[in-house]
Amino acid sequence: MRTKIILACTECKQRNYNTTKEKKTHPERMETRKYCKFCRKHTVHKETK
Repeated sequence: MRTKIILACTECKQRNYNTTKEKKTHPERMETRKYCKFCRKHTVHKETK
């Protein structure tokens, strides 16, 4: 079952992206580089609660 998650920028703490992930295969928190429109650059985004 896929669950909804929110990705937040690590630099400005803005919650920018909504996505889904499979909890069974990836139980740890997701971390990816994405574009932040508030910072105007690519930054690391982490999964929030």
